[in-house]
Amino acid sequence: MSQVLDPPPPTTEAAPTPAPDHDLAALAARHGLSVSGARPSLPEYVRQLWARRHFIGAFSTAKLTAQYSQAKLGQVWQVMTPLLNAAVYYFIFGMLMNTSRGVEDFVPFLVTGVFVWTFTQSSIMAGTRAISGNLGLVRALHFPRAALPVSFCLQQLQQLMFSMGALVVILLAFGVPPGPSWVLAVPALVLQFVFNTGVAMIMARVGAKIPDMAQLMPFLLRTWMYASGVMFSIHHMTGPDSGLPSWIGPLLQVNPAVVYIDLMRFALIDSFGGGMLPDHVWALALGWALVAGIGGFIYFWKAEETYGRG
Repeated sequence: MSQVLDPPPPTTEAAPTPAPDHDLAALAARHGLSVSGARPSLPEYVRQLWARRHFIGAFSTAKLTAQYSQAKLGQVWQVMTPLLNAAVYYFIFGMLMNTSRGVEDFVPFLVTGVFVWTFTQSSIMAGTRAISGNLGLVRALHFPRAALPVSFCLQQLQQLMFSMGALVVILLAFGVPPGPSWVLAVPALVLQFVFNTGVAMIMARVGAKIPDMAQLMPFLLRTWMYASGVMFSIHHMTGPDSGLPSWIGPLLQVNPAVVYIDLMRFALIDSFGGGMLPDHVWALALGWALVAGIGGFIYFWKAEETYGRG
């Protein structure tokens, strides 16, 4: 006789109830834990960035040194590249298109414009690729991501210093004597660096989200260059005899690239007088630097936790 044993009825155990979010937050706070990769507060972010100032300087110098490491002439290209650009622009605009008409000291005028514009152009292009072009570094190490666009702008500032040495030689060779106004080049470059860095941070965030922006930027920057009086005098081209509407000249002169280029020309070239500058030019230069620098930094910081994520 066999007995059929019925299996015991299944016991149902209630699934553990997940802890409320506020309990988890309290537990993490009690043990000093924080969310990995969370965006720090703005003052803390500034503190972290300042703590890595030595890394920023070393990284920018290393990138500058490696830029021409494969070339035979090496670091000579730091000076040759902007000089060759100036020579091409002089041939096309100064000789073929005769934009030098009415501009005293046209060669110093042109070379100054090319060097100062190149500083802005290269900073913004490098900033656009600062995150998207360094994803390996961004994903491997923890550091404030703003260090990358800042270091690339610092690299371009160092590049400009080499170019400024060549510019001084050109000024002296074309009979432009040094004068007390040359010291004005220092605050002009400081304000331009702040402006460049702010725009580079804006473009770094945009470039991280839209990688194709790096392909579009050369066309946008070239258009901006042609509207910035790099190869011609806006003061002469938009004068009363130009036939252009009267509002075009003032509009072009508040262009930030024009402001910084003209400030450098005013500082270095005697024949470029104050009458060729827009009204309140130093206020404009300071305003553009503050708007781009502070606005760009905050705009970049707000997306800090998203950089390097798929």
